Amino acid sequence: MDNLLTIILTTVVIATLLNVFFKRFQIPTVIGYIFAGALISQLFGLSHAKHNESLHQLAEFGIVFLMFTIGLEFSVRHLKKMRREVFLYGGLQMVVTGNLFGAFAHEILGLELKSSIIIGFSLALSSTAIVLKMLTERNEIHSGYGRVVLGVLLLQDIAVIPILLMLSIFTAPQRSVADMLLWTTVDAALLLLIIFVLGRYVLERFLAWTLSADSEEIFLLAALTIVVGISYLAHRFGFSYSLGAFLAGMTLSETRFKYRIEADLMTFRDLFLGIFFVTIGMQIEPATLLEHWLLIPLLLIGVMSAKALVIFLLLGRFLQRRTALKSALALMQVGEFALAIFAIAAQNRLIDPEVDQLLIVTVVLSMIVTPFILNHLRTIADRLFAREPEADIPISSSGYQDHVLILGYGPLGQKIAAGLRQRSVPYLIIEHDYRLVEEARKHEEPILLANAASDAILKEAGAPRAMAAVVAIENAEKTRMVVDALTRVAPGVHTVVAVRNRSQQEIIESFGVDRVINTAELVAREILDDLLHCAVDHSGKPVGASS
Repeated sequence: MDNLLTIILTTVVIATLLNVFFKRFQIPTVIGYIFAGALISQLFGLSHAKHNESLHQLAEFGIVFLMFTIGLEFSVRHLKKMRREVFLYGGLQMVVTGNLFGAFAHEILGLELKSSIIIGFSLALSSTAIVLKMLTERNEIHSGYGRVVLGVLLLQDIAVIPILLMLSIFTAPQRSVADMLLWTTVDAALLLLIIFVLGRYVLERFLAWTLSADSEEIFLLAALTIVVGISYLAHRFGFSYSLGAFLAGMTLSETRFKYRIEADLMTFRDLFLGIFFVTIGMQIEPATLLEHWLLIPLLLIGVMSAKALVIFLLLGRFLQRRTALKSALALMQVGEFALAIFAIAAQNRLIDPEVDQLLIVTVVLSMIVTPFILNHLRTIADRLFAREPEADIPISSSGYQDHVLILGYGPLGQKIAAGLRQRSVPYLIIEHDYRLVEEARKHEEPILLANAASDAILKEAGAPRAMAAVVAIENAEKTRMVVDALTRVAPGVHTVVAVRNRSQQEIIESFGVDRVINTAELVAREILDDLLHCAVDHSGKPVGASS
């Protein structure tokens, strides 16, 4: 026990010191955790065989929560809006890149077919954690190339599920492929039936019941219980804990408690990711670096260059070359999910330990160089191609205060902006639809192309210093997300929210906003007043008066 506490304390201290130092050079915390894990592994000898079992269990725990957060943010509606970026661009990237790397591993390196398939499609994955985090911080997530990168990464996250299924099939006891596919399909159908049909109604009541205790700790404990429980259920059906965690996230995302769970678990998400990356760092053997000091750099350059070239050629058929280049450079690294898959594959002896070490070191190095590439994307693109229109240049709102924040530039938002402009009241608009933003810029409106549901964007827009905020978004789900973010970032700002019906009004009122306006009832009252005036003018008497 004393040794365990010493390891934990030392890990926390080293990770903190490294990340503070790395942040000065814009290196993400992921890299600090990995280096901390590598150092801890050498200091306490955790890479030896006697520690492997506990190490894999700890790594699996980190993967579980990583997959859960992805599942919690998964949205079918979001997929429909970005179906071209997700299914066309993302699908082509995964299929072509995965098959290319797989064929190289099998035909050139002489690896087994099963191993080559897993390695090929794992190398096709990019780092969701690093890329999206940096794009969000740079306000480029809704830029021209940002939408493409987001769509491809979303497809890659979904593609992890069939890769994990392939792992389950490849490592199952020897049976015919048809038999394995049949039973895997049956088990998957039963698991989905239990989770999405029965589980959904049980979870709603269970979470509502825990809220009756009026305790944040109990509610959080209930959410974690659901995650672990569904993960274990998936494991009992023969699937991985990670797949169960993803399904748990998707299940909770369909409940009315999604936003509260998101808010509660966001604080813990980086910590859970940190646990995972520390365990990955623990698996790095310095001897591998020394033994293959020439092979590893060549492997790194070859994988990243080939990946960038394939993505650029694929996207170049549909997009401007500048956008295709920036997207390719942003996606050229290998991501954290590949590390997770390699760890599971090595545990099941699908990948040779020496090959596993080479792959892990290569992936980690690709993630280390990614922040430097992302920080110079525009410089690289400017040298090779002409500058594109202003689509991917974020508007800074630094210095805004005592202004009105208009969230949404639809018909209602446009009328509000026009009224404030006539009265010389300062305001700032946030809109995620690029076409509406371009229309607003033609009229020289102060507008920010961004996601208003992001805490970082609201802070950038000066929400805590605003005089008032108006939510004028037509989409009900988007309205709830924006209001939820506003109550966190700027709880003291006077907030007015426009809704379209009574049920939506009741939901928004539960957030404790200052004013909720039901536009349907407002229009109905105006129509009724007009009809009454018309009746009076026609008869010369008030309506309802006796003759």
